[in-house]
Amino acid sequence: MSFDVSRIRADFPALQDGVAYFDGPGGTQVPRQVAEAIAAAMCSGVSNRGTTTAAERRADRIVTGARQALADLLGCDPRGVVLTRSATQAAYDVARALARGWAAGDEVVVTRLDHDSNVRPWIQAAESAGAVVRWAGFDRESGELGVDAVREQLSDRTRLVAVTGASNILGTRPDLPAIADAVHAVGALLYVDGVHLAAHTPVDVTALGADFFSCSPYKFLGPHHGVVVADPGRWEGLHPDKLLASSDQVPERFELGTLPYEFLAGTEAAVDYLAGLASTAPDRRTRLLESLRAVEQHEEALFGKLLAGLAGIPGVRLYGAPARRTPTAYFSVAGVPGADVYQRLAERKVNAPASHFYALEASRWLGLGDTGAIRAGLAPYSNDEDVERLLAGVAEVAG
Repeated sequence: MSFDVSRIRADFPALQDGVAYFDGPGGTQVPRQVAEAIAAAMCSGVSNRGTTTAAERRADRIVTGARQALADLLGCDPRGVVLTRSATQAAYDVARALARGWAAGDEVVVTRLDHDSNVRPWIQAAESAGAVVRWAGFDRESGELGVDAVREQLSDRTRLVAVTGASNILGTRPDLPAIADAVHAVGALLYVDGVHLAAHTPVDVTALGADFFSCSPYKFLGPHHGVVVADPGRWEGLHPDKLLASSDQVPERFELGTLPYEFLAGTEAAVDYLAGLASTAPDRRTRLLESLRAVEQHEEALFGKLLAGLAGIPGVRLYGAPARRTPTAYFSVAGVPGADVYQRLAERKVNAPASHFYALEASRWLGLGDTGAIRAGLAPYSNDEDVERLLAGVAEVAG
């Protein structure tokens, strides 16, 4: 089964508005199959989870279905899938739970490359425990975060390292297995923000060496909520604040309040949609691996055209050139504020926003302050015409 972008685009109602969407890193558009699954859940009888009524059983099937789908996507145990409101909430919840075991003088490592949701929760948790925060920088020219940059910050007092799976502005994909080896060698844990990674490539949490891995379905064609996964045994050792009456079972002890059943139905539908993009294999995990490899190939081909085109426009500056990256371009136009570039592209029905996109430390590290630059990211539904329209718009702005 081949990857047919025309067939795929026909499944996205939003694309009928004629807009070229390059803002997928902030949240992708949604196929009708996902919207239909959400609507079906909301139009069916659903109660709090249980086994007595059909509505209770339906709610339970939605939750267990979403866990299994996400486990298939990430190559993990469904018993270790914790469903959250957002990846930011997930990081805060895990940080607070882990910090209870930290002491004054312990150390936490964060990076200049990360989204602030994988920086600030750890800094604040460290402060509450009297722990020391150490910073790993990245190379400003290439955008690379090398293993040595992390290793240099490690010691026998390191308790946790937080690192991105892929930068949400530069696309940089650090060597996670190598970083994991270095982190585990000093007895520390590795928390990976996989929000921007899981949207573009097959993921195997175990192979990556992540002790915790978070992502967000709305970055891969699904609804707005978050996920964080770990080995069930890892979760067993953590005890978050919770209501006395709520379950103490894993993973439920980390899921505060009633879950958004309609969004979870949409998440399973999103994973199923991804799995069917370019594969008819009998099991979902295999379909996902094959389809996401096809997505990678499609996006890499388009991204090559996008980078070459931007590099050929006088006045355009591209930030970062990592060897391994997601299809994410971060650039500025000489003499034109990013907000103006964004506005003028929007007038041409090309959505490529300008910001630091919460990668605040990275923006500052690159000399862009708190303003940032323009970001153009690709998604499975992106096509050649989209790229051509963006390049034409940037060329016009550059004058």
